[in-house]
Amino acid sequence: MKLQRRLSLVALVPFAFVVSCGDSTSSPTGTGGGSGAAGSSGGAGTTGGAGATGVAGTTGNAGTTGAAGATGAAGATGDAGSTGAAGATGAAGTGGAAGRGGTSGAGGRGGFGGGAGGRGGAGGPGGRGGSTGGGAGGRGGNAGSAAGASGGGTGGGAAGSGGATPSSGCGKTPPASMRYTIDVSGMMREYILSVPSNYDPNTPYRLIFGWHPWGGSAMQVAGTGNSGYYGLKGASNNQAILVSPEGLDYQGRGLGWANTNGQDIAFLRAMIDRFKSEMCIDESRMFSTGFSFGGMMSNAVACAGLARAVAPMAGNSTVAGCASGSKPVAYMGFHGVNDSVVAISGGRTARDVFVQRNHCTSQTMPSQPSWCDSGLASNYQPCNCVSYQGCDSGYPVTWCEYNADHQAAPNSGPTLWSFFSQF
Repeated sequence: MKLQRRLSLVALVPFAFVVSCGDSTSSPTGTGGGSGAAGSSGGAGTTGGAGATGVAGTTGNAGTTGAAGATGAAGATGDAGSTGAAGATGAAGTGGAAGRGGTSGAGGRGGFGGGAGGRGGAGGPGGRGGSTGGGAGGRGGNAGSAAGASGGGTGGGAAGSGGATPSSGCGKTPPASMRYTIDVSGMMREYILSVPSNYDPNTPYRLIFGWHPWGGSAMQVAGTGNSGYYGLKGASNNQAILVSPEGLDYQGRGLGWANTNGQDIAFLRAMIDRFKSEMCIDESRMFSTGFSFGGMMSNAVACAGLARAVAPMAGNSTVAGCASGSKPVAYMGFHGVNDSVVAISGGRTARDVFVQRNHCTSQTMPSQPSWCDSGLASNYQPCNCVSYQGCDSGYPVTWCEYNADHQAAPNSGPTLWSFFSQF
């Protein structure tokens, strides 16, 4: 097979990267107001007008319109909807009683925000507003990117970049940055771990895997400086835990990621389980990148649904495989148009799996900002990065083609970090 004959010739292509920084922090939780009690004097009114004297609660105002129900009769409970959505107008329930605020929504897992508080009803005619006005604001929570700002009481949680899903290893002393072995179904596998030098045991970190090419090694990817891990060592600036796994011999011609009978995916799962128990990992933010055979492995990781986002370079889904599934994964791929080892058609086929899974359309627009504009040398031009349109929120697909043969994307460290750190 052409891939098998030629991968080893380019597996040790050096990487040159620059440093960039980025950070994303979780937002504080917003404290919701208490539930609004029904007005004791909310008797039936003949006109159903809003109670002119409805007094706002101590921590939250009544809805802005506070219109009473048609009959003005006090509702029995006036519970908020089951989703606890924020009340935009604070209208009364059909009974006209002060609605009881819904309970605050728990933070959604994975970072799109807790539900906002329930909608508080205004008092009936002559009635008295609930003691806290609207329902409790949605709890920003660990996973909330922005809780309902329109909730009653003290409002929803503050907007932020989305919180973490902390692992059980938070609070523990982390392992040292070095090479380790791990037993995977009786086979000893190896990886190199890089822990931030200023590691905080109570901060959930992003976890990024960097997979080496055929004939490469864990040490080749880990490197010894900021250019390590495909430039992510410097670009992440101590904001991520980095891992460089070691492959297995493939056809007697060097280490690779054939993923025979799923053994490399099993290796990944074993590492993830260990890291969750030993370190403070954000379980909702795990990422994968790699070149050539490492790009193939990154595609396999995405197909298995084991990453929030992946960034394969010059890879396909032919050898390491692609498990069928439906889980969306944010995707950014790089491929040289003149690749003579892993044809670009294979890279495009791997990409299209996630164009479909992420429910993107076939329409593309030039990416802004673009990796092509990141100081790429003129010999790599023309270069074109496009973003697919209509993808599921939070699951973009970006594809970069440039003038090159089989190689890792140059100067990609800051672009990789910018892509991963947005989630």
